[in-house]
Amino acid sequence: MERANSSSLEGFILMGVSDHPQLEMIFFVGILFSYLLTLFGNSAIILLSILDARLHTPMYFFLSNLSSLDLAFTTSSVPQMLTNLWEADKTISYGGCVTQLYVFLWLGATECILLVVMAFDRFVAVCRPLHYTSIMNPRLCRLLAAIAWLGGLGNSVVQSTFTLQLPLCGHRRVDSFLCEVPAMIKLACVDTSLNEAVLNSVCTFFTAVPLSVILISYCYIAQAVLKIRSAEGRRKAFNTCLSHLVVVLLFYGSAIYGYLLPAKTSKQDQGKFISLFYSVVTPMVNPLIYTLRNKEVKGALRRLLGKGREVS
Repeated sequence: MERANSSSLEGFILMGVSDHPQLEMIFFVGILFSYLLTLFGNSAIILLSILDARLHTPMYFFLSNLSSLDLAFTTSSVPQMLTNLWEADKTISYGGCVTQLYVFLWLGATECILLVVMAFDRFVAVCRPLHYTSIMNPRLCRLLAAIAWLGGLGNSVVQSTFTLQLPLCGHRRVDSFLCEVPAMIKLACVDTSLNEAVLNSVCTFFTAVPLSVILISYCYIAQAVLKIRSAEGRRKAFNTCLSHLVVVLLFYGSAIYGYLLPAKTSKQDQGKFISLFYSVVTPMVNPLIYTLRNKEVKGALRRLLGKGREVS
Protein backbone atom coordinates (compact mmCIF):
# COMPACT_ATOMS: atom_id res chain seq x y z
CA MET A 1 0.00 0.00 0.00
CA GLU A 2 2.88 2.37 0.80
CA ARG A 3 4.35 1.79 -2.64
CA ALA A 4 0.96 2.20 -4.28
CA ASN A 5 0.47 5.60 -2.71
CA SER A 6 4.03 6.91 -3.07
CA SER A 7 3.11 8.92 -6.16
CA SER A 8 0.91 11.14 -4.00
CA LEU A 9 4.01 12.17 -2.06
CA GLU A 10 6.57 12.40 -4.87
CA GLY A 11 4.39 13.69 -7.70
CA PHE A 12 4.75 12.61 -11.32
CA ILE A 13 7.26 12.99 -14.12
CA LEU A 14 5.81 14.27 -17.41
CA MET A 15 8.01 12.65 -20.01
CA GLY A 16 6.99 14.74 -23.04
CA VAL A 17 9.84 14.40 -25.54
CA SER A 18 12.55 13.89 -22.89
CA ASP A 19 13.63 10.73 -24.74
CA HIS A 20 14.59 13.08 -27.61
CA PRO A 21 16.25 16.02 -25.79
CA GLN A 22 17.38 17.59 -29.05
CA LEU A 23 13.72 18.30 -29.84
CA GLU A 24 12.85 19.99 -26.55
CA MET A 25 13.92 23.51 -27.57
CA ILE A 26 12.10 23.19 -30.90
CA PHE A 27 8.91 22.15 -29.09
CA PHE A 28 9.40 24.93 -26.54
CA VAL A 29 9.59 27.64 -29.20
CA GLY A 30 6.68 26.21 -31.19
CA ILE A 31 4.40 25.79 -28.17
CA LEU A 32 5.30 29.23 -26.79
CA PHE A 33 4.51 30.86 -30.14
CA SER A 34 1.21 28.96 -30.39
CA TYR A 35 0.29 29.91 -26.82
CA LEU A 36 0.93 33.62 -27.43
CA LEU A 37 -1.21 33.50 -30.59
CA THR A 38 -3.93 31.69 -28.64
CA LEU A 39 -3.93 34.37 -25.93
CA PHE A 40 -4.04 37.19 -28.47
CA GLY A 41 -6.61 35.69 -30.86
CA ASN A 42 -9.11 34.47 -28.29
CA SER A 43 -8.78 37.59 -26.13
CA ALA A 44 -9.45 39.72 -29.22
CA ILE A 45 -12.65 37.80 -30.01
CA ILE A 46 -13.90 38.16 -26.43
CA LEU A 47 -13.06 41.88 -26.38
CA LEU A 48 -14.73 42.57 -29.72
CA SER A 49 -17.84 40.61 -28.75
CA ILE A 50 -18.19 42.71 -25.61
CA LEU A 51 -17.35 46.16 -27.01
CA ASP A 52 -19.08 46.06 -30.42
CA ALA A 53 -22.88 46.20 -30.18
CA ARG A 54 -23.23 44.66 -33.65
CA LEU A 55 -21.71 41.45 -32.31
CA HIS A 56 -24.24 41.13 -29.48
CA THR A 57 -25.85 38.12 -31.16
CA PRO A 58 -26.23 34.45 -30.15
CA MET A 59 -23.49 33.38 -32.56
CA TYR A 60 -20.88 35.67 -30.99
CA PHE A 61 -22.12 34.92 -27.49
CA PHE A 62 -21.29 31.25 -28.06
CA LEU A 63 -18.08 32.16 -29.89
CA SER A 64 -17.02 34.20 -26.83
CA ASN A 65 -17.73 31.17 -24.66
CA LEU A 66 -15.57 29.05 -26.98
CA SER A 67 -12.76 31.60 -26.83
CA SER A 68 -12.97 31.78 -23.02
CA LEU A 69 -12.89 28.01 -22.90
CA ASP A 70 -9.87 27.83 -25.22
CA LEU A 71 -7.99 30.36 -23.08
CA ALA A 72 -8.61 28.29 -19.95
CA PHE A 73 -8.00 25.03 -21.83
CA THR A 74 -4.49 26.00 -22.93
CA THR A 75 -3.60 27.79 -19.70
CA SER A 76 -4.43 24.64 -17.71
CA SER A 77 -1.64 22.74 -19.47
CA VAL A 78 0.72 24.87 -21.60
CA PRO A 79 2.60 26.75 -18.81
CA GLN A 80 3.54 23.39 -17.24
CA MET A 81 4.56 22.07 -20.67
CA LEU A 82 6.84 25.06 -21.22
CA THR A 83 8.39 24.70 -17.77
CA ASN A 84 9.15 21.03 -18.34
CA LEU A 85 10.60 21.65 -21.79
CA TRP A 86 12.82 24.48 -20.51
CA GLU A 87 14.08 22.83 -17.32
CA ALA A 88 15.80 19.52 -16.68
CA ASP A 89 13.32 18.68 -13.91
CA LYS A 90 10.12 17.27 -15.47
CA THR A 91 8.27 16.80 -12.18
CA ILE A 92 4.72 17.95 -11.51
CA SER A 93 3.33 17.74 -7.98
CA TYR A 94 0.53 15.30 -7.19
CA GLY A 95 -1.84 18.19 -6.49
CA GLY A 96 -0.84 19.90 -9.73
CA CYS A 97 -1.39 16.72 -11.72
CA VAL A 98 -4.81 16.10 -10.14
CA THR A 99 -5.86 19.71 -10.79
CA GLN A 100 -4.72 19.48 -14.39
CA LEU A 101 -6.58 16.18 -14.81
CA TYR A 102 -9.89 17.59 -13.56
CA VAL A 103 -9.66 20.97 -15.31
CA PHE A 104 -8.43 19.64 -18.65
CA LEU A 105 -11.16 17.00 -18.85
CA TRP A 106 -13.80 19.51 -17.70
CA LEU A 107 -12.93 22.01 -20.41
CA GLY A 108 -12.52 19.35 -23.10
CA ALA A 109 -15.95 17.87 -22.40
CA THR A 110 -17.45 21.36 -22.25
CA GLU A 111 -16.13 22.11 -25.73
CA CYS A 112 -17.70 18.89 -27.01
CA ILE A 113 -21.12 20.10 -25.85
CA LEU A 114 -20.55 23.72 -26.83
CA LEU A 115 -19.78 22.82 -30.44
CA VAL A 116 -23.14 21.02 -30.63
CA VAL A 117 -24.84 24.14 -29.24
CA MET A 118 -23.10 26.28 -31.87
CA ALA A 119 -24.24 23.87 -34.59
CA PHE A 120 -27.81 24.19 -33.30
CA ASP A 121 -27.48 27.98 -33.47
CA ARG A 122 -26.35 27.78 -37.11
CA PHE A 123 -29.14 25.31 -37.90
CA VAL A 124 -31.79 27.70 -36.57
CA ALA A 125 -30.16 30.71 -38.30
CA VAL A 126 -30.11 29.03 -41.72
CA CYS A 127 -33.13 26.72 -41.62
CA ARG A 128 -35.48 28.88 -39.49
CA PRO A 129 -34.32 32.45 -40.22
CA LEU A 130 -37.72 34.08 -39.60
CA HIS A 131 -37.95 32.54 -36.13
CA TYR A 132 -34.25 32.86 -35.24
CA THR A 133 -34.58 35.81 -32.85
CA SER A 134 -37.51 34.32 -30.97
CA ILE A 135 -35.95 30.86 -30.68
CA MET A 136 -32.40 31.91 -29.83
CA ASN A 137 -33.43 34.40 -27.17
CA PRO A 138 -30.93 35.51 -24.47
CA ARG A 139 -32.46 33.23 -21.84
CA LEU A 140 -32.09 30.11 -24.01
CA CYS A 141 -28.55 31.09 -24.97
CA ARG A 142 -27.51 31.42 -21.33
CA LEU A 143 -29.21 28.12 -20.51
CA LEU A 144 -27.44 26.26 -23.34
CA ALA A 145 -24.08 27.73 -22.31
CA ALA A 146 -24.68 26.72 -18.69
CA ILE A 147 -25.59 23.18 -19.76
CA ALA A 148 -22.32 22.94 -21.70
CA TRP A 149 -20.15 24.13 -18.79
CA LEU A 150 -21.96 22.11 -16.11
CA GLY A 151 -22.19 19.00 -18.29
CA GLY A 152 -18.44 19.10 -18.86
CA LEU A 153 -17.83 19.59 -15.14
CA GLY A 154 -20.01 16.61 -14.24
CA ASN A 155 -18.16 14.39 -16.70
CA SER A 156 -14.81 15.47 -15.32
CA VAL A 157 -15.77 14.81 -11.70
CA VAL A 158 -16.91 11.27 -12.51
CA GLN A 159 -14.14 10.30 -14.95
CA SER A 160 -11.21 11.86 -13.09
CA THR A 161 -12.29 10.53 -9.71
CA PHE A 162 -12.74 7.04 -11.16
CA THR A 163 -9.26 7.19 -12.73
CA LEU A 164 -7.58 8.40 -9.54
CA GLN A 165 -8.86 5.34 -7.66
CA LEU A 166 -6.46 3.12 -9.63
CA PRO A 167 -3.39 1.90 -7.70
CA LEU A 168 -0.18 3.02 -9.39
CA CYS A 169 2.31 0.92 -7.39
CA GLY A 170 4.84 3.74 -7.39
CA HIS A 171 4.72 4.35 -11.14
CA ARG A 172 5.43 8.05 -11.71
CA ARG A 173 6.48 8.43 -15.34
CA VAL A 174 3.57 9.81 -17.37
CA ASP A 175 4.33 9.30 -21.07
CA SER A 176 2.64 12.52 -22.13
CA PHE A 177 2.95 16.29 -22.02
CA LEU A 178 0.18 16.56 -19.41
CA CYS A 179 -1.87 14.61 -16.89
CA GLU A 180 -4.94 13.27 -18.68
CA VAL A 181 -7.05 10.15 -18.31
CA PRO A 182 -5.53 7.85 -21.03
CA ALA A 183 -1.98 8.58 -19.83
CA MET A 184 -2.91 8.03 -16.16
CA ILE A 185 -4.64 4.71 -16.93
CA LYS A 186 -1.38 3.48 -18.49
CA LEU A 187 0.35 3.91 -15.10
CA ALA A 188 -1.99 1.53 -13.28
CA CYS A 189 -0.58 -1.78 -12.03
CA VAL A 190 -3.95 -3.58 -12.11
CA ASP A 191 -6.38 -4.64 -14.81
CA THR A 192 -7.87 -1.47 -16.32
CA SER A 193 -10.43 -3.09 -18.61
CA LEU A 194 -13.32 -1.54 -16.68
CA ASN A 195 -11.72 1.91 -16.74
CA GLU A 196 -11.10 1.67 -20.47
CA ALA A 197 -14.67 0.50 -21.07
CA VAL A 198 -16.05 3.43 -19.05
CA LEU A 199 -13.68 5.82 -20.82
CA ASN A 200 -14.77 4.56 -24.24
CA SER A 201 -18.46 4.71 -23.34
CA VAL A 202 -18.32 8.24 -21.93
CA CYS A 203 -16.09 9.51 -24.73
CA THR A 204 -18.40 8.01 -27.33
CA PHE A 205 -21.22 9.96 -25.72
CA PHE A 206 -19.18 13.18 -25.69
CA THR A 207 -17.47 12.85 -29.09
CA ALA A 208 -18.92 10.37 -31.58
CA VAL A 209 -22.56 11.10 -30.74
CA PRO A 210 -22.24 14.93 -30.86
CA LEU A 211 -20.19 14.70 -34.05
CA SER A 212 -22.91 12.60 -35.68
CA VAL A 213 -25.59 15.09 -34.59
CA ILE A 214 -23.54 17.99 -35.96
CA LEU A 215 -22.94 16.30 -39.32
CA ILE A 216 -26.64 15.45 -39.68
CA SER A 217 -27.60 19.05 -38.87
CA TYR A 218 -25.16 20.27 -41.50
CA CYS A 219 -26.83 18.09 -44.10
CA TYR A 220 -30.03 20.04 -43.44
CA ILE A 221 -28.09 23.29 -43.41
CA ALA A 222 -26.52 22.48 -46.80
CA GLN A 223 -29.96 21.84 -48.28
CA ALA A 224 -31.24 25.16 -46.90
CA VAL A 225 -28.19 27.07 -48.18
CA LEU A 226 -28.69 25.75 -51.70
CA LYS A 227 -32.25 27.11 -51.64
CA ILE A 228 -31.11 30.68 -50.85
CA ARG A 229 -31.67 32.74 -53.99
CA SER A 230 -29.19 35.48 -53.19
CA ALA A 231 -25.61 34.63 -54.14
CA GLU A 232 -24.36 36.93 -51.36
CA GLY A 233 -26.64 35.20 -48.85
CA ARG A 234 -25.41 31.77 -49.91
CA ARG A 235 -21.80 32.87 -49.65
CA LYS A 236 -22.23 34.37 -46.17
CA ALA A 237 -24.08 31.30 -44.85
CA PHE A 238 -21.52 28.97 -46.43
CA ASN A 239 -18.51 30.83 -44.97
CA THR A 240 -19.98 30.97 -41.47
CA CYS A 241 -20.95 27.31 -41.41
CA LEU A 242 -17.73 26.15 -43.04
CA SER A 243 -15.69 27.85 -40.30
CA HIS A 244 -17.63 26.02 -37.62
CA LEU A 245 -17.41 22.70 -39.45
CA VAL A 246 -13.60 22.95 -39.78
CA VAL A 247 -13.28 23.62 -36.04
CA VAL A 248 -15.59 20.67 -35.33
CA LEU A 249 -13.57 18.23 -37.46
CA LEU A 250 -10.22 19.37 -36.00
CA PHE A 251 -11.37 19.06 -32.40
CA TYR A 252 -13.48 15.90 -32.58
CA GLY A 253 -11.05 14.12 -34.89
CA SER A 254 -8.10 14.53 -32.51
CA ALA A 255 -10.23 13.88 -29.39
CA ILE A 256 -11.66 10.64 -30.82
CA TYR A 257 -8.18 9.42 -31.72
CA GLY A 258 -6.76 10.36 -28.32
CA TYR A 259 -9.56 9.03 -26.12
CA LEU A 260 -11.41 6.25 -27.93
CA LEU A 261 -8.38 4.10 -28.74
CA PRO A 262 -7.50 1.53 -26.05
CA ALA A 263 -5.24 3.19 -23.51
CA LYS A 264 -2.54 0.50 -23.50
CA THR A 265 -2.16 -0.30 -27.20
CA SER A 266 1.10 0.44 -28.97
CA LYS A 267 -0.63 3.00 -31.14
CA GLN A 268 -1.26 5.07 -28.05
CA ASP A 269 2.42 6.10 -28.13
CA GLN A 270 1.21 8.70 -30.60
CA GLY A 271 -1.36 9.86 -28.06
CA LYS A 272 0.88 12.48 -26.50
CA PHE A 273 1.30 14.21 -29.83
CA ILE A 274 -2.45 14.06 -30.45
CA SER A 275 -3.06 15.58 -27.01
CA LEU A 276 -0.54 18.27 -27.92
CA PHE A 277 -2.57 18.97 -31.05
CA TYR A 278 -5.95 19.47 -29.35
CA SER A 279 -4.49 21.27 -26.33
CA VAL A 280 -2.20 23.68 -28.22
CA VAL A 281 -2.90 23.79 -31.96
CA THR A 282 -6.72 23.70 -32.02
CA PRO A 283 -7.22 26.62 -29.56
CA MET A 284 -4.71 28.62 -31.61
CA VAL A 285 -6.35 28.08 -35.00
CA ASN A 286 -9.95 28.52 -33.81
CA PRO A 287 -9.79 32.35 -33.81
CA LEU A 288 -8.05 32.32 -37.20
CA ILE A 289 -10.66 30.04 -38.74
CA TYR A 290 -13.55 32.13 -37.40
CA THR A 291 -12.12 35.53 -38.35
CA LEU A 292 -10.14 35.16 -41.59
CA ARG A 293 -13.29 35.15 -43.77
CA ASN A 294 -15.62 36.89 -41.32
CA LYS A 295 -16.47 40.43 -42.41
CA GLU A 296 -18.36 41.18 -39.18
CA VAL A 297 -15.34 40.51 -36.98
CA LYS A 298 -13.01 42.38 -39.34
CA GLY A 299 -15.42 45.32 -39.36
CA ALA A 300 -15.64 45.31 -35.55
CA LEU A 301 -11.85 45.30 -35.33
CA ARG A 302 -11.57 48.24 -37.75
CA ARG A 303 -14.18 50.21 -35.78
CA LEU A 304 -12.39 49.51 -32.51
CA LEU A 305 -9.02 50.55 -33.95
CA GLY A 306 -10.63 53.63 -35.49
CA LYS A 307 -11.99 54.70 -32.11
CA GLY A 308 -8.56 54.17 -30.62
CA ARG A 309 -6.98 56.53 -33.18
CA GLU A 310 -9.66 59.15 -32.53
CA VAL A 311 -9.02 59.04 -28.79
CA SER A 312 -5.27 59.31 -29.25
